[in-house]
Amino acid sequence: MKLTFLGTSAMLPTKERNHTTTLLSYKSENILIDCGEGTQRQLRLANIPSPKITKLLLTHWHGDHFFGIPGLIENMAKNNYDKTLEIYGPIGTVKMFESLSKVYGFKKRIKNIVKDVKKDGIFFKGEDFHLEAYRLDHSIASLAYCFIEKDIRKINLDIIKKLGIPQGPVLGKLQKGEDIKFENKMIKADKVTYLKKGKKITFILDTRLCNNCYKAAKDADILISESTFSEDLQDKAREYRHLTSKNAALIAKKSNAKRLILTHFSQRYKDVKDIELEAKKYFKSSEAAYDLMEIEV
Repeated sequence: MKLTFLGTSAMLPTKERNHTTTLLSYKSENILIDCGEGTQRQLRLANIPSPKITKLLLTHWHGDHFFGIPGLIENMAKNNYDKTLEIYGPIGTVKMFESLSKVYGFKKRIKNIVKDVKKDGIFFKGEDFHLEAYRLDHSIASLAYCFIEKDIRKINLDIIKKLGIPQGPVLGKLQKGEDIKFENKMIKADKVTYLKKGKKITFILDTRLCNNCYKAAKDADILISESTFSEDLQDKAREYRHLTSKNAALIAKKSNAKRLILTHFSQRYKDVKDIELEAKKYFKSSEAAYDLMEIEV
């Protein structure tokens, strides 16, 4: 699993930062969270072919989070995209995408499925993971997203070797949690296997502090959170329904997150080191993202 920060700026891009867009890569899935203007170029800089993208999760319909969609879809079409792009977003996403499609002819460019996420909780179930959404408190409908990997049952190789169990279908049954009979002995799956807890990645963008911030972030291995303003501008953050570095850090701390990555910085901050240091006061495992930053999870 890998995270690639394609853009880390807020409403306006800067020389150093593109609009906020993050890519989560997991096995054959490449899930794009938001699609700010210039995303197709950022993908090129990150050496990620656009046809690899499988899903687009839109947090909300403010321009800095979706202006990159037309260019991205054109890029995918020109590169012979042969999948069906799944697009999810808050209520109103289907209508908004239909309006964009009329202008840009998306339906003729690539195959896509667009869905409104109408309630909190699980909205997609896959073989190895599921996706959850939680409504936030912004000036328009906005969602937090959680990627949650399924727990995996692993084989204790030391015990297996001692028992002399060979590679093959028998091990496969044990890994599924099934008890087996081997050399006239019953082998209990829970004695020779263990559960490896799946990873949880949470994305919180464009919101004022609210209860769902904590619900979405609960026990996250990595919390990716907006930090539009520093602590001294907390009044402005509340007015525009955004988070400060302190807000993000306390969400991580109170939600038992393991690691916090700050993003979505106002253009007023050329250097976000102070914002990172502010967050560290309240949650030590905090760091500020930068464009094209990659994290192996």
